[in-house]
Amino acid sequence: MALKESIKKMNQLLEEIMKDMNKAEKGNKAASQRVRTGSLKLEKVAKLYRKESVAAEKGGRKTKKAATKKATKKPAKKPAKKPAKKTAKKTAKKTVKKIVKKIVAKAKPKKAKTVKRKTKKRR
Repeated sequence: MALKESIKKMNQLLEEIMKDMNKAEKGNKAASQRVRTGSLKLEKVAKLYRKESVAAEKGGRKTKKAATKKATKKPAKKPAKKPAKKTAKKTAKKTVKKIVKKIVAKAKPKKAKTVKRKTKKRR
């Protein structure tokens, strides 16, 4: 699966999950089950996307480094260290965690409110 296909699949799964979350919020148990299974599918696709993006990034870097090494014989100076960027894995994990939290929060049954009745004094 290519990166673009993975992105399309993730968007499609997210749309399906959101539709089912709305139904589950209204009390549909079958929709709650579909949300749980959909989140697992989304997790798998997200992991696949991460692997593909890392592989594509590494592939692009190798060709650039090889070209610069041939052009210059002097060793390049090391640039100052930049702050680490968030990896795709961390971002994907946070996204999945947010979705799961929403699912769990909406899937919990709400407690019935007790209504206090006014009692009339008997004479």
